[in-house]
Amino acid sequence: MDNTKKIIQLLKATYPDPKCELIYSSPFELLVAVVLSAQCTDKRVNEVTKELFKKYNTAEAIDNMPIEELESLIKSCGFFHNKAKSLKSLSHDIVTRFGGKFPKTKDELKSLAGVGEKTANVVISLIYNEPAIAVDTHVFRVSNRLGLADANTVEKTQKQLENCIEKDYWSKAHYAMVLHGRYVCKAIKPKCEECAFSGVCKERNKH
Repeated sequence: MDNTKKIIQLLKATYPDPKCELIYSSPFELLVAVVLSAQCTDKRVNEVTKELFKKYNTAEAIDNMPIEELESLIKSCGFFHNKAKSLKSLSHDIVTRFGGKFPKTKDELKSLAGVGEKTANVVISLIYNEPAIAVDTHVFRVSNRLGLADANTVEKTQKQLENCIEKDYWSKAHYAMVLHGRYVCKAIKPKCEECAFSGVCKERNKH
């Protein structure tokens, strides 16, 4: 059995039922949470959206709220100026171009202001159960360290992962790698001694 198959088997065994840790109760809430999660922990996002969604949990509500209030509510997520601008723009797009209805396809999602490949992939995998690998910082780091990918860009990493992982496991593989990167294979001081992949990890075997 080659290393790729071993790694995928270990992912399935180590994280048998990986799930998104963002808390949401509608497709729009998920989209907002994913935008806020860029370079921010899911724990922090959940604290912020708990308050935000009490009053502002629809595209219409965020489209109509003052941007200063939005910035104030999401400030602790970091990069709040840009995130507020993105949330206002995508909310306005949903209201004006989609009649307030949530987009139904990946292409429609990517047509929203501030929504790229990664964000669209997270949403379609969770809301529409479509297979998708969203390459965030965790997935990029873990897949390249383990050796599932050997790429220097998010785009190349996504393509390589799509080629080596069976399609019906894409979404679960994404969340398994997110959890592994968040709690074990950290950017700084990875917990190699606790890692289930130490025997097959390309990065560890290099040293």
